[in-house]
Amino acid sequence: MNKRLGEEFFHRDCLEVAPDLVGKIIARRLPDGTILRERISETESYRGEEDLACHASKGRTKRTELLYGKSGIIYVYLCYGMHWLMNVITGELQQPQGVLIRAGEVHNGPAKLTKYLQVGKKFNGESFVSNDELWIEDDGISVKLRTDVRVGIDYAGDYWKNMPWRWILESKQESK
Repeated sequence: MNKRLGEEFFHRDCLEVAPDLVGKIIARRLPDGTILRERISETESYRGEEDLACHASKGRTKRTELLYGKSGIIYVYLCYGMHWLMNVITGELQQPQGVLIRAGEVHNGPAKLTKYLQVGKKFNGESFVSNDELWIEDDGISVKLRTDVRVGIDYAGDYWKNMPWRWILESKQESK
């Protein structure tokens, strides 16, 4: 039986949550009752106003307000004016940070994953903890990870773009 992740899972630093999300299952209940599931295979951390790749580096705005909020909240934003990307807020209140759900095992990009799951603006500000349409669950699978630098953030400068804050699924092992 899969266990839905609770608020305590997300109420940790993004550098702890991001690797722990790899291997978990993201689930989406469609309006017709169909449930789509995909194993998360890649995540990236964005950590505070000092992280020049984080949206909060520009300070508190209408767009970034959710980053300062409660752990487990879904942060969805439009990238390049055409692709919805999905994040989860982590850590303490007023300390903006989050984790981008970058890929699934089948859908190998953040926009491909949100398109498959039919996730868009309506989920922005909802909670992975209490939402009946979108949640994350643990099926007990153990995973081996590798780290790498984050992708598509050259604007943040060498120091921040070279942070090894991306976690990628290398292999998985069925639970006993």
